[in-house]
Amino acid sequence: MVKKSAQRIYLSLIFLFLYLPILVLMVLSFNDSKTRVQWGGFTLKWYQNLFSSSSIMEAFWTTLAISLASALISTLLGMLAALGIDAMRKRNQAVMIGATNIPLLNADIVTGLSMMLLFVRFTRLGMGTVLIAHITFNIPYVILNVLPKLKQSSRTAYEAALDLGATPLYAFFKIVWPQIRPGVFSGFLMAMTMSLDDFSITYFTKGAGIHTLSTMIYTEMRKGIRPEMYALSTILFLLALALLLFMNFGPSARKAETRQ
Repeated sequence: MVKKSAQRIYLSLIFLFLYLPILVLMVLSFNDSKTRVQWGGFTLKWYQNLFSSSSIMEAFWTTLAISLASALISTLLGMLAALGIDAMRKRNQAVMIGATNIPLLNADIVTGLSMMLLFVRFTRLGMGTVLIAHITFNIPYVILNVLPKLKQSSRTAYEAALDLGATPLYAFFKIVWPQIRPGVFSGFLMAMTMSLDDFSITYFTKGAGIHTLSTMIYTEMRKGIRPEMYALSTILFLLALALLLFMNFGPSARKAETRQ
């Protein structure tokens, strides 16, 4: 009994440290006062100012466009790379998986600096360089999400479909795709999250006049963060929460439970 109570207290403290700062941010987004230490009353004006601010909305749409495009492209490339790695021999697989883990362990600032030096040598910094940089560091996350699903899938069923006259593309979508789809979707969500959250790589590879949410917040740190950013962060958190709830309790999750 004491052990269970201690476990519950421990878990409660962990979740408290994880979500208390986000809760404070959400409360501040409804605070009528600009100061963070005084409650000035409930208001929605920061949300109104958020949608009427051209600079914030431009940075938001730029961030969303880069994140969505890089997540889609990196998901496709990462899935194809995972299929290629899975078809290799074990020794070659170990080498490729080790190479895939290097960008994950490498510091973002090192990756950003190296990409900046590469881009400056051959082209000008701009939206294209940011997109290429995001695709590059998102691919390993997709590969490491898809590979475990490929290990769990049955290769004999795919080969049997080929022997029965199915084309490779038809056999892939009918046999392999349903088994790796959760890993592909998880990789897409992780790539999308990493792109939305990234600062270091974006900062070093963006051109003049291009701002994402992370770089705009960085430039505003000297003057102080505007309460409109609290409102925007609250909206992003609620959207992520709604997406997670849909994934875990939506129609697809119910179908998976019924199959089991």
